[in-house]
Amino acid sequence: MNNRPVRVRFAPSPTGPLHAGGVRTALYNYLFARQQGGQMLLRIEDTDQNRYVPGAEAYILEALEWLGIGIDEGPQQGGPHAPYRQSERKEMYREYAERLVQEGKAYYAFDTTEQLDDMRKRLEAAKVAAVQYNAITRTEMTNSLTLSAEETRARLESGDPYVIRMKISPKEEVRFNDLIRGWVVVHSSQIDDKVLLKSDGMPTYHLANIVDDHLMGITHVIRGEEWLPSAPLHVLLYRYFGWESTMPQFAHLPLLLKPDGNGKLSKRDADLGGFPIFPLEWTDPNTGDKARGFREEGYLPGATANFLALLGWNAGTEQEIFSMDELIASFSFERVHKAGARFDIQKANWFNQQYLKQLDDAAIIEELKPLYSAKSINVNDDQLVQIVHLLKDRVHFIKEIVSESLFLFAAPEEYDQDVVIKKWNEEAVNAIGAFKDALAGFEGNFVAHDIKEVLSAAMEAAGIKMGKIMQALRLAVTGAGAGPDLMIIMEILGKEEVVKRLETALSRLSAQIRLA
Repeated sequence: MNNRPVRVRFAPSPTGPLHAGGVRTALYNYLFARQQGGQMLLRIEDTDQNRYVPGAEAYILEALEWLGIGIDEGPQQGGPHAPYRQSERKEMYREYAERLVQEGKAYYAFDTTEQLDDMRKRLEAAKVAAVQYNAITRTEMTNSLTLSAEETRARLESGDPYVIRMKISPKEEVRFNDLIRGWVVVHSSQIDDKVLLKSDGMPTYHLANIVDDHLMGITHVIRGEEWLPSAPLHVLLYRYFGWESTMPQFAHLPLLLKPDGNGKLSKRDADLGGFPIFPLEWTDPNTGDKARGFREEGYLPGATANFLALLGWNAGTEQEIFSMDELIASFSFERVHKAGARFDIQKANWFNQQYLKQLDDAAIIEELKPLYSAKSINVNDDQLVQIVHLLKDRVHFIKEIVSESLFLFAAPEEYDQDVVIKKWNEEAVNAIGAFKDALAGFEGNFVAHDIKEVLSAAMEAAGIKMGKIMQALRLAVTGAGAGPDLMIIMEILGKEEVVKRLETALSRLSAQIRLA
């Protein structure tokens, strides 16, 4: 088994948007497959037609593509094991379920909903700890184990509704070595007779999953912790089918937890916290409700993948910023944690900031153009180069460059009153007046270095230390007491606009204070 080429699969259900936990599962599958020189499959597990949501499959495909998770075989790519949608493989599953019935490892169950409810109530009344359809309770139910062969055949021929259940022996030990959690041992008496084929002819997850993984040559099943309780049943299915020698290795990933670490992360947590947990924005086709997406919120795909990769895994070093190739080279199951990983959106913002700093300025400028246009702001390429240089290292998202630069396109209507109270005094008025006059007579290139020289000379002539009036000067130009490089701001604004803003501030603010 260990010598087979690595083949992994990501097998989501098209029931809505792809949760961050699902994205991380896809990412870990991809990292492991690429590291081992193997292949990654995408299989759409749409056997539960009642939960199928239109548009969900297309969403999954788009999300994986955005994140850079490459698929080798799947609904779009095709492949030797097509079709890759389980709904299109329906008849094949029946053959395997019937095979288990013929071999005495499964059986037909004709129980009605009322009969199942009665059984449940009876067991609850008897204080039975685990209410299950199992080796004990099946002897009192309507199935091919309690009916004669003739009765069973007659029911089948008359079209009575039935399911096929797995016949679990109560005396087996199930053990497997999980790549993350080590040896897992469960006694079969704790496993109920799970339904393999539903009354509508569709397989359950358990049957379809095992059959497809076997037929598609899957060597490693990497999935969320929520599937760990089902793993012993799946091991038994491999045993019943005689496929134990090629059974894949299992790796069950830790849960993603709420930001406070208490409980599993949910959409409600994201809604309350105002952050995304889905890769792309999702509009519910039934309600029209929108859910935030990392992409639409301004996160870069590389930053998103980097953030998710470190939720439950680390490389064992101090390194935090990884390219996809570096993640592939570094990934190992030995360093995947067993405990849940806290979803810290502030860390995601930090990752995005780091990736933004590394992004080519030209690419940022192209992203900015439609954002400025949407605000009816005319800005040329030269100005964009200056704006990106001014703000790139100060923001977490490209869109923040727009919001943080609005003061460049409109003179301040208001001034930070805290700064006015603390810094706007007679010395500041004198200094700004002197600087204004010096600028008015300046004929050189209006660039940051020369602007600073003019300011320094004006302050020296006035006998005022620059450090004491810089915050007041910034206030006069931008309306705020803090921000990016003031000399570059003034260069972008141009001499006429700076002089005009200084005059306005001197007029408006001096009326608010009582000069000493």
